[in-house]
Amino acid sequence: TSLLQIRDNPPAIGATAFPRLVYGETHRYGTSLAGTAARVEAFTADDLRAFHDAHYRPANAHLIVVGDVEPGAVMASLEKSFGSWAAGSTPAPAKPASDAFAAPPSQARTIYLIDKPEWAQSVIRIGWTGAPRATPDYYAIQVLNTILGGSFTSRLNTNLREVHGYAYGAGSAFDMRLAAGPFFAAGSVQTDKTAESVTEFFNELTRIGETIPAEDLDKAKNYVALGFPQEFETTRDIAAKLTEQVIYELPDGWYDGYMPKIQAGTAA
Repeated sequence: TSLLQIRDNPPAIGATAFPRLVYGETHRYGTSLAGTAARVEAFTADDLRAFHDAHYRPANAHLIVVGDVEPGAVMASLEKSFGSWAAGSTPAPAKPASDAFAAPPSQARTIYLIDKPEWAQSVIRIGWTGAPRATPDYYAIQVLNTILGGSFTSRLNTNLREVHGYAYGAGSAFDMRLAAGPFFAAGSVQTDKTAESVTEFFNELTRIGETIPAEDLDKAKNYVALGFPQEFETTRDIAAKLTEQVIYELPDGWYDGYMPKIQAGTAA
């Protein structure tokens, strides 16, 4: 039912169609996590049991504990609850081949139109493959995208919302993953200002390639660095950060160096 509802939700259509157009239907990043209606309807309870048996096993698991606890007491509790957890009877799936994540070749600028008659706004997504999470440019990208479209005072939001009034909001993002996830600039704009909005998007996508003024650079670095501590306010926040560290194989102490490396960034 949810997949059918997406067909009447232009922002959801845009979010689903964009990665498929960028990566293709056979790429692991080209298909929505929700799948397709036909595939979902074809599932059986045995299919779900087999998937759980193959994937939900100790060798695939990392257990993260955050709180006012002592390691010894925690280990005793974990051994009691999980000590008997054994691998399932279904063979573990083979690790995907590296080409399953390969970025598609670049292509000439192309416009794709998905027609939704009488919709009050046009949903715009512009982009292509971005960068993997392990890119050495990670810190520079955080600052760059903050200036382009990663904050309320970003250039895209200021242009499309504040200056021209074409949209309630516009922005950009790098969806970083183990392999190169997508980069996109996006916004929902007045239908009768679609062409003008696309022009302004490209004006900002071009302008971000020019040298960033010192004032803009310092403002963005402070925005990123000073906002970082709040991402560790709760035990849930800390657990999420440790999960990110595990998934992307970041070294111990990675977060300790985050703020200095953000502040060390230059316009070059």
